[in-house]
Amino acid sequence: MTRSSYIFTSESVSEGHPDKVCDRISDEIVDLFFRRTIEKGLDPWVTRAACETLATTNKVVIAGETRLETEISHDEIIETARAAIKDIGYEQDGFHHATADIEVLLHGQSAHIAQGVDESGNKEEGAGDQGIMFGYATNETAEYMPAPLHFSHKILKKLAEVRHSGKESWLGPDAKSQVTVRYEHGKPVEATSIVLSTQHLDASMTSEDIAALVKPYIIGELGDALPISPNCAWHINPTGAFVIGGPDGDTGLTGRKIIVDTYGGAAPHGGGAFSGKDPTKVDRSAAYAARYLAKNVVAAGLADKCTIQLSYAIGVAEPLSIYANCEGTERCDLDALEKRLFEVMRLTPKGIRTHLDLNKPIYARTAAYGHFGRAPEADGGFSWEKLDLIEALKGL
Repeated sequence: MTRSSYIFTSESVSEGHPDKVCDRISDEIVDLFFRRTIEKGLDPWVTRAACETLATTNKVVIAGETRLETEISHDEIIETARAAIKDIGYEQDGFHHATADIEVLLHGQSAHIAQGVDESGNKEEGAGDQGIMFGYATNETAEYMPAPLHFSHKILKKLAEVRHSGKESWLGPDAKSQVTVRYEHGKPVEATSIVLSTQHLDASMTSEDIAALVKPYIIGELGDALPISPNCAWHINPTGAFVIGGPDGDTGLTGRKIIVDTYGGAAPHGGGAFSGKDPTKVDRSAAYAARYLAKNVVAAGLADKCTIQLSYAIGVAEPLSIYANCEGTERCDLDALEKRLFEVMRLTPKGIRTHLDLNKPIYARTAAYGHFGRAPEADGGFSWEKLDLIEALKGL
């Protein structure tokens, strides 16, 4: 039986967190590859990218395996990285978009991997790797996301907004948030603790100064949707000064914030990161597909929460398994649900890329504040958040 009353915590990190800087650079390079392919009228189905980034004090290293039918110079990749760093807002002595040393170590994709993934003859495109992927949805928020993570993201997005606008120019790009939520009868009822650590560019500011400035934004973002307990424990910059931030303060790597990227620990994770990977990598595309299916299951009223697991073998097109778990909240037969999910969407890598239209430069925008719980966009961004399977799932 699922517990109905409990306390649960999730965290988020800002776009300027060192790991998120790396995720952003990696995804900007994936987008660059797709954008150039489309501009040249080439085939986006053969574009490949597995791009990893490391960032530390005034140093960025970009490595990985790629394949493209046209040329993109290292200078273009470096300029793409600089533009991303500038957009995030790093113009500090220890990490500056104009002066950071950026090294590119990208090389061609392994022919042995390519032969298993590529479509040929009667063989459909295979999965780019083995693995398990999970998708999750819950009706506890309008976005079908767990409340602790949803509100942790909202806090940091708001602070980024007022930083970029210049309204709060003292804010630095690096920040972390954490929200603890009390649940009763399976529903979030109040925030019992809120943690925020934000970089500040004015070294004279104290934790008390920062708390006085940011608390109104936090309260505004939670609003009536998540009441703040009268006894809420607030921890604003609890360690004191946080002037040195970003990659200058802590080394960043692509793919280290996989729980922030997904469900804040409220659902399982298969272990594979998303950023820097083209959609032949099922770590990314199948996780998007699993979220898409789970969200439509919950939106169709078949369950209050739903976890979908998919599994794949490298070079094999069809998934090895599909598993649905609704934690006892289901209003349908789960065996019938799993069968229907196979019917409403082709879950091969090619089927997922086609159904969700993933061969596009839509990935840099996913690098911060979560890959899920976002609104579908007109150009195909966040297509996995669409609710267009509801009618096909009803009647189970």
